[in-house]
Amino acid sequence: QVQLVESGGGLVQPGESLRLSCAASGFIFSSYTMSWYRQAPGKERELVASISSAGGSTNYADSVKGRFTISRDNAERTVYLQMTSLKPEDTAVYYCKAYVWRPYWGQGTQVTVSS
Repeated sequence: QVQLVESGGGLVQPGESLRLSCAASGFIFSSYTMSWYRQAPGKERELVASISSAGGSTNYADSVKGRFTISRDNAERTVYLQMTSLKPEDTAVYYCKAYVWRPYWGQGTQVTVSS
């Protein structure tokens, strides 16, 4: 079955960086677009970034453009989210998503940006 396991979250100060990872299994990873979403307390889950199956096309939310970079390693079946210049408003649970006949989500990883 499809499994997505996120890691790499944590507590950082404003301006610092983090790299999230999402390890995928149970489907042909290299054939599917992968996405990162986030959900802050009291807010709806929102799309942060997505990357096409071969990695040649990426999309970002306006709020993270220029600060976050999504990438993937199809050989390792892993998608990454490099986050730089983190702000307190980036605080959220970050989720990895794959749409394989239906949406699949990981368990999420908490990112907290606070001084």
